[in-house]
Amino acid sequence: MTRKQRFDNIIDYFKKNQPEADTELHYKSAYELLVAVILSAQCTDKRVNMLTPALFTKYPSVYDLATATLDEISQLIRSCSYPNNKANHLLGMAKGIVEQFEGKVPDNITDLQKLPGVGRKTANVIVSVVYNKPAMAVDTHVFRVSNRIGLTQHAKNPLEAEKQLVKYIPESLVSRAHHWLILHGRYVCLARKPKCETCNISAFCMFYEKKD
Repeated sequence: MTRKQRFDNIIDYFKKNQPEADTELHYKSAYELLVAVILSAQCTDKRVNMLTPALFTKYPSVYDLATATLDEISQLIRSCSYPNNKANHLLGMAKGIVEQFEGKVPDNITDLQKLPGVGRKTANVIVSVVYNKPAMAVDTHVFRVSNRIGLTQHAKNPLEAEKQLVKYIPESLVSRAHHWLILHGRYVCLARKPKCETCNISAFCMFYEKKD
């Protein structure tokens, strides 16, 4: 099976069986999603979704968050991983948006990465999910799954994986493909014990081919 055939088969499966894939983070605005994605680093979406309602009630806008103290934010996110670091990032991000971008979450990767706590992966999520642009966010799930099933080859880091993925995925499907790979890695292609026997794309998977 050629690499293009592998991509085509996997994309075709997900288009038919998971056409409306989306983030599992709860949000109502670009600001809320940005906060949630920053909190999600090394933390489950489920945990983040438990924290954000109280946070957004107290700080309903980026302007409100920009006036908070680090201690106030830390207390609201203390059950999340690295609450002190993330409190710093959230406060810095909010102030940055207010001071540099007139309170509007930027719609491009370059400007988003100027904000504290916003790396390329987070920027790609915002650009893709909120602004519906063809950006491929590569987190640990996407990096692992794409390499394991054979969509990427010898990618040394997330940026290399991102470049390989967008080369073969139609632009109109890039945003959805990001979610396909995340969800597949979260529920089927697990890190330690992938569920190959019940996986519906095993016929197109390089890892499964090598197992036989």
